Amino acid sequence: MSGAQGALLEAMEQQSISVAKAELAVSLPARAGIIAAANPAGGHYLRGRTVSENLRMNNALLSRFDLVFILLDRSDEDLDRRLSEHVMALHCGLDATKVVNCQTRNIEVEVDNGSDERPLAERLRGPVEDPVPPELLRKYIAYARQYVHPSLSAECASILRQFYLELRQTCRGDCVPVTTRQLESLIRLVQARARLELREVCTAQDARDVVEIMKHSMADTLTDEHGQLDFGRSQHGSGMSKATQARSFVAVLTTEARARHQSLFDVTDLKDIAKNKCGIPSDTFYNILNSLNNQGFLLSKGNKMYQLQSSEY
Repeated sequence: MSGAQGALLEAMEQQSISVAKAELAVSLPARAGIIAAANPAGGHYLRGRTVSENLRMNNALLSRFDLVFILLDRSDEDLDRRLSEHVMALHCGLDATKVVNCQTRNIEVEVDNGSDERPLAERLRGPVEDPVPPELLRKYIAYARQYVHPSLSAECASILRQFYLELRQTCRGDCVPVTTRQLESLIRLVQARARLELREVCTAQDARDVVEIMKHSMADTLTDEHGQLDFGRSQHGSGMSKATQARSFVAVLTTEARARHQSLFDVTDLKDIAKNKCGIPSDTFYNILNSLNNQGFLLSKGNKMYQLQSSEY
C-alpha cells in the first residue's frame, strides 16, 4: 500500500490521523465522510476483473467505502446528446441548466419491500430548478452533521435486518462472506438519509431507499464479464469465480493444444498456463484441476499427465 493510501486508510478506519513533526508525535481526530473517484488502470474497465483489480487499490482501503458505483462510458444517443449540449452551452456562455434537460431517464428498479411505493429514481425525478448555492449547502450539511443524530425506528430496523439476513442466505458456500460491516454500512446510510431531511428518527421509507441504493451498488460490483450477477466474487477479491476460472482455463488449453498439435499436458505445464495466462492462484489450481477431471474435460493418463478432451488433437 502506498503512503497516500495508508494515510487515507488510517483516517477511514481509525477516524484519526497521526502527525509526527519536530520530534512530536500526535494523533488528531479526523471524522470525515469521503467521496472519491478513481480511473481504472489501463484506461478502461474490465468486467472480468473486480473493482480492486481494475483500480489497483488496496482491498483494505476499498472495503471501507459503504457504497461503490461503476460509471461506464456506454454509447447512448440520449445521454451523449445531453452531454454535448451541456459542453456547448458552457463554451457559448449560456446557462447550462436551462439548455440541458435534466430529466432523469426512466430506470426500472425492483423494490422488495413497499412495492406500492415508486422507485427512488422516479421520486427524485423532477423539473429543472436552480441549484442550492454552495455556501448555503455547506452550512446546511455542517448543521445537520453537528446537531442531527437520528435513531432507528422499529420498522426501519426490521427492514435493514431482513435485507441483511437475505444477503447472508444468498452469499453462502464459496461466496464472499457478508459480515456485520455491511450491516453497519446500512445503518450509517439510513441515518444519513434521515439527517438529510433534519429528522431525528429513521423511517421505514428511509430503509427502503437505502436498500435500493445498496442493491444498485452490489449489482455494479458483482456483475461479471457476461453481464450476470456472480455472488462468488466481490469488489475486493479475485475477478473470476471458480466456475468462470475453469471455463477460461479450458478455453486457453484448447488454444494451446491447437498451437502444439497435441492435447497432452503434464501438471507443470498446466500449472504454468493456469497461473500466467488465466490468473489462477496456486492454492486453487488443484481444486480446479480435480473438478475438470471429474467433469471429463481433462482425462488423467497417469505419470502426472492429462489429456484435454475438448480438443481435436
